[in-house]
Amino acid sequence: MSRDAREIRSWSETFRAWLHPGAIAMLFLGFAAGLPILLIFSTLSVWLREAGVERSAVTFFSWAALGYSFKFLWAPIVDLLPLPLLTRILGRRRAWLLVAQLLIVAAILTMASVDPAGSRVNLTFMALAAVLLGFSSATQDIVIDAYRIERGEEALQALFASMYIAGYRTGMLVAGAGSLLLADYLGGGITGYNYSVWQKTYVAMAAVMSCGVVTTFCIREPVQNDIVSRNSYSAMEYLRFVSVFVMTMAAFVLTFFYSGSGFPEAIRDHFPFFSGEGAFYSFLIEMLRFLMAVCAGSAVAWVTVVTGLADKKMVSHAYIDPVRDFFVRHGGKSAMLILVLVGFYRLSDIVLGIVSNVFYLDMGFSKVAIAGITQSFGMAMTLAGCFLGGILTVRFGVQKILFLGAFLSAATNLLFMLLAGAGANIAMLAVVIGADNLSAGIATTAFIAFLSSLTSISFTAVQYAIFSSMMTLFPKVIGGYSGTIVSGLGYGNFFMLTALMGIPVLFLIVWVRKVTVSE
Repeated sequence: MSRDAREIRSWSETFRAWLHPGAIAMLFLGFAAGLPILLIFSTLSVWLREAGVERSAVTFFSWAALGYSFKFLWAPIVDLLPLPLLTRILGRRRAWLLVAQLLIVAAILTMASVDPAGSRVNLTFMALAAVLLGFSSATQDIVIDAYRIERGEEALQALFASMYIAGYRTGMLVAGAGSLLLADYLGGGITGYNYSVWQKTYVAMAAVMSCGVVTTFCIREPVQNDIVSRNSYSAMEYLRFVSVFVMTMAAFVLTFFYSGSGFPEAIRDHFPFFSGEGAFYSFLIEMLRFLMAVCAGSAVAWVTVVTGLADKKMVSHAYIDPVRDFFVRHGGKSAMLILVLVGFYRLSDIVLGIVSNVFYLDMGFSKVAIAGITQSFGMAMTLAGCFLGGILTVRFGVQKILFLGAFLSAATNLLFMLLAGAGANIAMLAVVIGADNLSAGIATTAFIAFLSSLTSISFTAVQYAIFSSMMTLFPKVIGGYSGTIVSGLGYGNFFMLTALMGIPVLFLIVWVRKVTVSE
């Protein structure tokens, strides 16, 4: 244990540390980070469902948050690129933080200005605004993660993380339960769709986001680390770096977008295996489209490096060095197993969570019940689970509680089968939500501790962005089809499937532990 980690010993010193300016800042920054995510997921799902949008289309909107899963691609840009004028005035971290927060406000207001029930064009415009919200919110997360690490010494990191989680969950509560309660209040308790109600609700959420903007102006800029000081580039080099990133992303987006019109039909015509009907075959074709888009983006990136358009030293420092460091420290076999575990650890709960609010509505629960139990009570149980997970992790170690969290997350999914059979039973809903959120809190605490142990101090921001992106990428891609799967299997079989998804994760945890210990 380092000297800094031993400095805080007594309870009085520990309680005084909660008043550290950095800890208070992380509470408000966590709130700003937690607010946007449910405006893409559950709250938006309720809005779209009330507007008469099909269930399968509602869950497809979860893909708008894929920006969280791909944030490792532009994390180096946020880390390296100074913003004209703003960086000089506010500093490197606060400048990016302010821009990200203003984009979040703009995206929420844009969503508020569109009625998804108006036309298909409106629905498309809503999707684009949701994508902007996901991208800007993920950018804010990148900056906050880096700020948290650079703002305080080692002894304060656990405190900063706990304050961040508390703020994050509070932001989620406001965007989830708060927005649903506000929508119900503005609607006068009258059932049925009313665009004006949702418009005012999202405008209110944009106003609440000003809390994060004010915090950005109040906090101080952290001390610049040595790596940034040693790697300053000219304006032209920065411009080349950004242009390469834009071209790579354009190749990915355009390939994925334009392959949607003729590619599925061509695959079905030339490959009989894909000619079947149903969600499974549609999922395979969409995955092929995704992989093809990845290949197109990778090819463009490779060409820019080979031709010299991209500065090789800059690309290596931004993208290659953090990955090389991870594989060198952990070894090839262990590193690959760890990455698979990171990618699939949260599969079962994320896939279920995407369709959960739609499930509650279909079961006949009111918005007030959903807000009061699944959001308010659920958040309290999650925080209790985080506290319990922290105690257990310290007492028994990360690996054991990582296994316990994965087991409980998968097992509690079976309780949703009972709820599906019980119908709109408030007591059963409370039991299921309590158990599910308590287990999620334990799993999240252990998983964050596990991810933190994997990062190198030299590449903390980029490596953490890679891990946090991977942990949601595959679950969100699969979760985009959750509505289609429910339509084909029914809720009961769907919940059983999500529970079964957690079984391979348990074996992965055991395998990773054996391999890492042996090496």
